[in-house]
Amino acid sequence: MQSEAEAPVAGPRYVEAASVEIDGVEVSYGAVEALRGVTLRVAPGEIVAVVGPSGCGKSTLLELVCGLIAPDAGRVRAGAAALMPQRDALLPWLSALDNAGLALRVAGVSRAAARAAAHEHFAAFGLEGFERARPAALSGGMRQRVAFLRTLLAGRPVLCLDEPFGALDALTRLQLQRWLARALEREPRTVLLVTHDVEEAVLLADRVALLSPRPGRIVSLLDVPLPRPRARDDRAVVELRERALEVLGSDETGLAGPTTAALTEPDEPGSAGSEGGP
Repeated sequence: MQSEAEAPVAGPRYVEAASVEIDGVEVSYGAVEALRGVTLRVAPGEIVAVVGPSGCGKSTLLELVCGLIAPDAGRVRAGAAALMPQRDALLPWLSALDNAGLALRVAGVSRAAARAAAHEHFAAFGLEGFERARPAALSGGMRQRVAFLRTLLAGRPVLCLDEPFGALDALTRLQLQRWLARALEREPRTVLLVTHDVEEAVLLADRVALLSPRPGRIVSLLDVPLPRPRARDDRAVVELRERALEVLGSDETGLAGPTTAALTEPDEPGSAGSEGGP
């Protein structure tokens, strides 16, 4: 008889969703104030997208929820969280298959079971045929897909996704958005999703938190009361996207000028999730 650690593992594994509570949080890096007075509640099983210009503290917010840093003021309470940073952080000496199953190995699952659980999703992620490839042999988009799968297989009740689809081509990005929506319907997680793509936020999230430029503060919370699955050309999706862009581009947020330019400033200093390039 197989032991529990060696039993077949189907991922993402079911876990009970947990809440996230952020109360009056402030974070500074030296003289640079990253977050100011941020308060946000995420209910168990809820998906909240966080959108704002680069450098406004979005990655810092995820690191707080994951317990990687402590706030200078305020309080954060959250269930166990898995972070997918902007950089893939794949181990160069492991194959794509072993990198995808790494969280399961850390949790005590045998190598064979971890590989089987990861391999189950390789075709859907466009990774079939690259199981033995090392990270250096993978494209940037493929590396991000491996990292995304590794995060899902961690089995944590809270997922903190920092631009998880940002390095992917448009078609794969759309496919993985749909896959994530279906996966979370089957096995709900509590999700904080950082993205620069307002449309992606509306397609995936139950609510969208819009942040101001640094120091980041929540200037608006948009409900997305739309049935799933959602299509990018749905009238309600387009209207919510335009409403969010209007808020992000308004003088009240400090985002004067074209929204697209404001959303591509350098990332916040000191953040482990700061993006070095595409």
